[in-house]
Amino acid sequence: MSQDAQVSSSSAPTLEDVARVAGVSRATVSRVVNGVRNVDPAIQEAVRAAVTATGYRPNRAARSLVTRRAETIALVVSGAGGDSAEEQDAFAARAFGDPFFGRVVSGVIGYLRPHGMHPVLMFAETAAARAEVVAYLRQGSADGALVVSTHAEDPLPPMLAEAGLAAVLFARPARPVPLSYVDLDHREGGRLAAERLLGLGRRRPATIAGPLDVPAGQERLAGFRDAMARGGRPYVPVAEGGFTARSGAEAMARLLADHPDLDAVFAANDLMAEGACRVLLEQGRRVPEDVAVVGFDDSPAATACRPPLTTVRQPVEDMAAEMARLLRQRIEAPGTPVTSAVFDPELVVRESA
Repeated sequence: MSQDAQVSSSSAPTLEDVARVAGVSRATVSRVVNGVRNVDPAIQEAVRAAVTATGYRPNRAARSLVTRRAETIALVVSGAGGDSAEEQDAFAARAFGDPFFGRVVSGVIGYLRPHGMHPVLMFAETAAARAEVVAYLRQGSADGALVVSTHAEDPLPPMLAEAGLAAVLFARPARPVPLSYVDLDHREGGRLAAERLLGLGRRRPATIAGPLDVPAGQERLAGFRDAMARGGRPYVPVAEGGFTARSGAEAMARLLADHPDLDAVFAANDLMAEGACRVLLEQGRRVPEDVAVVGFDDSPAATACRPPLTTVRQPVEDMAAEMARLLRQRIEAPGTPVTSAVFDPELVVRESA
C-alpha cells in the first residue's frame, strides 16, 4: 500500500482517509458512498478504489440517516400453513429441506452483499405472519421484499401491491398482480425433457407433474405433453406430486401399478425424480435401461441421485440475483415500471436418460 493510503492502525478508516487517497473532497466521497447520483463515473471509480485500499466500511446507521433507507431487504418465504407452533415449524422445515430455497438465498446474497445490502429471512405462512411482513416494511425496517411463494393462492403479493410497497416475486403469480417478477420458460423446459426421451426412442412415457394449481407445474406439464404429441406420443399418463421426494416416490408407485410397461418418466423437479428412481430400483427396474428418467431444476438432488439425473436446468441463482437487482432498482427509482425477466432452461445430460 502506498504511503498516502496508510491509515492509522489505532482507528477505523474514515471518510477523510478515503478522500485523501482518492484526491477528492470529503463531501464527494460521502456522495459516492451514499449512492447519490450525478457523480462523474471516473470519480466514482477513484473513490471505490480508495475505499478498497483503505478498508473503509460505511457506518450503516449514519448512512441510513442520509439515504432514509434501512439497507436491509426482507427475503420472504410465503405460503399456506397453520397457526400452531408445530405447523409453523413444519413449514420452515419444508423450506429449508428443499435445495431450491438454498439456491435462492445464495443468489440473493451474492447480489446484495457487494451493494452493502443485507437480507432478513421472514416466513409468512399465516395471516398474522403476513400482516407482520407488511408492518415491517411499512415502518421502514426493510426497504423492500423479495417474495418466494409456495402456494398458488398466496395473498401476500396483492397485499404488498395494495400497500404500495417495493417487492419483486420469484415466479409469475397465479393471478395478475402489479409487481415485477422473475421466472423460467417452464413450457420450454417440459419440451426439452420430452425431446430427450423421444430422441432415446422411448415409446411409453409417463410424467410426475408438480402441483397443478401452480403455474410452473401447469406449464412444465403442458410443454411436455405438447412435445410428446408432436412426436407421436399423444397419450401420457400423469400422476401429480408435491415437489418433494416422498410425493415423487408415491406418484411413481401409482404409475407403475397402472402402467407397468412404461419406459420413460419426466418428473417436474429433481426431488420427485430422485424419489421416482428409488421406487424404480426397489421394483427391479433399471435406470435408464428399463426406464429413462428426466428431472427438472439441476439442483444438488440431481447429482446426489443414483444414477445421477439428466435434468432441465433452472438457473435459480441467476434468477434470484436478477430478482434482487430489480428490487434495488425499484427502491432507488420508485417510479420504475413493473417488469418481468424470463430465463431460458437448458438440458443437462447425465446417466438417468
